[in-house]
Amino acid sequence: MYLGRTTLSKFLIQQLSGIDGANDLGALLVDVAAAVKAISAMTAKGALGDFLGELGSKNVQGETQQKLDVLANEAMLRSCEWGGLVAGMASEELDDPYPIPNEYPRGHYLLVFDPLDGSSNTDVNVSVGTIFSVLRHDRSDPPAAADYLQPGRQQVAAGYAIYGPATMLLITVGKGTHGFTLDREIGNFILTHPNLRIPDDTSEFAINTSNARFWEPPVHRYVTECQAGNSGDRGRDFNMRWIASMVAEVHRILMRGGVFMYPKDRKDRNKPGRLRLLYEANPMSLLVEQAGGRASTGNQRLLEVTPEALHQRVPLILGSCNEVERIERYHAEHACGADRPYSSPLFNERSMFRAEAPL
Repeated sequence: MYLGRTTLSKFLIQQLSGIDGANDLGALLVDVAAAVKAISAMTAKGALGDFLGELGSKNVQGETQQKLDVLANEAMLRSCEWGGLVAGMASEELDDPYPIPNEYPRGHYLLVFDPLDGSSNTDVNVSVGTIFSVLRHDRSDPPAAADYLQPGRQQVAAGYAIYGPATMLLITVGKGTHGFTLDREIGNFILTHPNLRIPDDTSEFAINTSNARFWEPPVHRYVTECQAGNSGDRGRDFNMRWIASMVAEVHRILMRGGVFMYPKDRKDRNKPGRLRLLYEANPMSLLVEQAGGRASTGNQRLLEVTPEALHQRVPLILGSCNEVERIERYHAEHACGADRPYSSPLFNERSMFRAEAPL
């Protein structure tokens, strides 16, 4: 029944052939997959395992931690700390990088991850996920926080797991983006979606329109044109989606195309964006680019951004190439004062400069 099916381990042996450090990188990704299986089991049990609800503590970003946030974080640390493959790890749930305990050997990779993206949705049984990124650390001494601050183009692997009707693991090692489905009967991830490709064009976008009053003009311009549909400048109708789980949003785009936007806004002027660069935006951007899509801050390629802090936030626009390029063009035109005037029921140019009441 299972003859000829490509398991994750077999796939990694094939993909990493000839790459320096292939055995260690492959073994690390298998350890990550083991953590994903454990997290998948916890999310599947939900209230039956007493895994749901808030823990009462907050992470470094000031976000209230869910029970599953902490349990998923522990699962990833325990799965990957012992094998001599990583020099250190960093997580959304930890203020500082996690040092490898002295009783374990250190390896030559850094693992950064969001253990449970979209965890606030667990109580309502919406798909959530785990996002991870692998960087090199070629020195023998323990990594400092600065060693994690590498631009996304230096990732050697990235991926995410999505815990939905099926548990899937999406991975890239720089040779395309590939999807695996967890076969619970045999406990293996099986290659089911090889060489995913995002179509260049799309008629679907995802953005949180409740923040419309805080958006910059280029984003208003793009969304307004999409809302106008076939009676507007674009000449075709668009559909909008918003799940409030980045993993679910990106997964949909990898499966059928689309654009995901979490742009810079004025809601909190101390935050240049909402998503964390190292363990959310970078790995997702690499996966999307490897599938033929595009990822941007609106002003530059996302993978070219040099991190300045472990939990740095950035704006992110990713998905079908032609639509992301259009949004980048709108940002460029606005920056040089060349964007054309337009109106919207949600926005007009004057409202951008109107005094706001304190929030």
